[in-house]
Amino acid sequence: MPTPDQANEPMRPAPPYNVQPLTPPFGAAMDAQIDAAKQDLTQRLGIDASAIEVVEVDAVTWPDTSLGCPKPGMMYPQVLVDGVLVQLRANGQIYRYHGDGQRRLFLCDALAGPLGDQPGRPPRGDP
Repeated sequence: MPTPDQANEPMRPAPPYNVQPLTPPFGAAMDAQIDAAKQDLTQRLGIDASAIEVVEVDAVTWPDTSLGCPKPGMMYPQVLVDGVLVQLRANGQIYRYHGDGQRRLFLCDALAGPLGDQPGRPPRGDP
């Protein structure tokens, strides 16, 4: 059980397993997910979609149902979840959108940061 101080601390994201880069063409469903993520980022930042670059799209296995983006004070079933990690670049920052391949991608705020201050990238392949 977290203490009150721990409940307010940001959670350290869990890196995904089995990171497999995907290459274009991604397919209609994935393209729609990426377009929705770009649209979300344009609204958050107030910029044009043309200013957003797709840096990387990876098929991943998340270590639990938080999809690599746990919220303080929440408990998540510890089951492997196949999903996707989409990294977008805008204004010199990388924005990581997480998903399970079923629902809309979401921005993992804990992982947004300047290009020079990115959390360690998980190793590719099996852990």
